[in-house]
Amino acid sequence: MATPNLSEIITTTLTARSGKIADNVTKNNALLTWLKKRGNQRTVSGGRSIVEELSFAENGNGGWYSGYDVLPMAPQDVLSAAEYSFKQYAVPVVISGLEQLQNSGKEAIIDLMEARLKVAESTMANAISQGLYSDGTGAGGKQLTGLDAAVPVSPNTGVYGGIDRAVWAFWRPQVLDMPALATKDTIQPAMNTLWASLVRGADKPDLITAGSGAWSTYMASLQPFQRFTDSSEASLGFPSIKFMTVDVVLDGGMGGFASSNHMYFLNTTYLHYRPHKDRNMVPLDPGRRTSFNQDASAQILAWAGNLTCSGAQFQGRLIAE
Repeated sequence: MATPNLSEIITTTLTARSGKIADNVTKNNALLTWLKKRGNQRTVSGGRSIVEELSFAENGNGGWYSGYDVLPMAPQDVLSAAEYSFKQYAVPVVISGLEQLQNSGKEAIIDLMEARLKVAESTMANAISQGLYSDGTGAGGKQLTGLDAAVPVSPNTGVYGGIDRAVWAFWRPQVLDMPALATKDTIQPAMNTLWASLVRGADKPDLITAGSGAWSTYMASLQPFQRFTDSSEASLGFPSIKFMTVDVVLDGGMGGFASSNHMYFLNTTYLHYRPHKDRNMVPLDPGRRTSFNQDASAQILAWAGNLTCSGAQFQGRLIAE
């Protein structure tokens, strides 16, 4: 006979796995792994949108003076904020009444649900991973707003976070477009040039993610030297090697979404993964959902949030194609 408390099994099984699902998403994406490692996952408690405060100008009252010189006291408008919409993603997990009967017994039902939950996990992991490199226009503008919006190929145009880059130069990332496909002899000089444009005092890139083509070219440029990946970074599950003082991480290949011949020079101090605290890969309430005209039960795994940036000028992109 079918298990009478099947809906409870579906709900409790998914609830128990929600933390594991979030962890699997992290393991599936190098960028997200590094953001979480650096403490840049900050949950959102509510609000109409996700807001990142930022400064966009110096205080114009500053200046040299002598003795009894009058000091300027004019009000200064130096603070603003970037605003990002909540993006939502869901994966319904469904079981029909017939499947309940065919998989009678608690253990059989759990086995069936385990298989379907694993598919739900990988589905959400791939969607979040792809979204972190997207421009947010996918699915009719409902997709997560990722690096293709934060560090676009054309950095002088478009509105990002509610700020028009054609108007505000401080909101433009640094993009270096090589005239031809990078080679092992040209990629490091290009990386040096882009790196120099992103350093301001203590501010500098602390992570470089690379697509498969750019990664391979950079590795080829290191062939004359003996280099080793950092053991602590390798333990995170992603191959990495150093450039200057930072990790260059392969985030392409099979299941990766970084553009093949691109490198993203990121200052993660100004990049934030912002899931909502009540919708971070958890089952939706109510725990049980049934169809009024179908013999079926369902539970929905859901996420809401976005990738945000509070310093676009500190982000860079090398286009080697």
